[in-house]
Amino acid sequence: MSDVTLDVRNLRTHFFTRAGIVRAVDDVSFTVWRGRVLGLVGESGSGKTVTGFSIIGLIDPPGRIAGGSIFYQGADLAKLTEREMRDLRGNRIAMIFQDPMMTLNPVLRIDTQMIETVQAHAKVSRAEARTRSRDALGMVGIPSPDERLEAYPHQFSGGMRQRVAIAIALLHRPDLIVADEPTTALDVTIQAQILAEVQKLAATYGTALIWITHDLSVVAGLADEIAVMYAGKIVETGDVGTVLDRPLHPYTQGLIGSVPSRNKRGSRLRQIPGMTPSLLDLPQGCAFRTRCARADAACQSDPGITEPVPGHALRCFHPLLEVTA
Repeated sequence: MSDVTLDVRNLRTHFFTRAGIVRAVDDVSFTVWRGRVLGLVGESGSGKTVTGFSIIGLIDPPGRIAGGSIFYQGADLAKLTEREMRDLRGNRIAMIFQDPMMTLNPVLRIDTQMIETVQAHAKVSRAEARTRSRDALGMVGIPSPDERLEAYPHQFSGGMRQRVAIAIALLHRPDLIVADEPTTALDVTIQAQILAEVQKLAATYGTALIWITHDLSVVAGLADEIAVMYAGKIVETGDVGTVLDRPLHPYTQGLIGSVPSRNKRGSRLRQIPGMTPSLLDLPQGCAFRTRCARADAACQSDPGITEPVPGHALRCFHPLLEVTA
């Protein structure tokens, strides 16, 4: 267990609105190991980002963690005070947001923001903090880092701003990084460079990474393990190669089948029928059953987690075993 960086058990994050209770994260469990990458995938609204925000302690009212545990080095993050979380956040646990301007202040120079971040968690001189900041910019491939430190965020392209946000996340070489679709808005060349840098970070420093995305091609090349989310629950987990090559859950198969590159040229694009149900009004039992061709009366009950193949777990009464055998 010494190599386990994060152990999430039965996490429930609910939003208590006037319209009712939104179960954005409902009984989610997974483990992230030192130096390894977990890909957390699913459609928009499946609960991926809320899971990441729950770990980092950024759930605002009317939302709150309603149950479960988030163990980091023996401490349950769900039970820490805001001050205790501030000591960890940005230091031992960092988050990279989809929009880099959630990290960067538009009216402050980059050196001011990075130096303040260093000195918030480390008792070092301003000169030492500046050196660390320059080195972090160099680590993410920003040319002329000394000059760039004196620039403002608006003087960077979108890809360069995202690199700065990643550099800030790396300043203290955290044990865990939660990355919420940080390369979605970037062109494929910049995306590939950032993914290579992230992999190098995990291998060099033993940083554990949760990579939240809807892009299966990114997960295929980056992650070690994968967790597929649907309607607030994880429906399938396992080694990334095994899950993507031989999916057992009909939803995972649907996600993979809807990737354009997997469709024959000129043929109609395959898609999962229907829409993701509202988290305020989920169907009884399996939430995917209204969109699933394999659903029957048994699916009106909530499927528990099973492991029909060693190391490959899922929530489904009718796994695709005959297809993957």
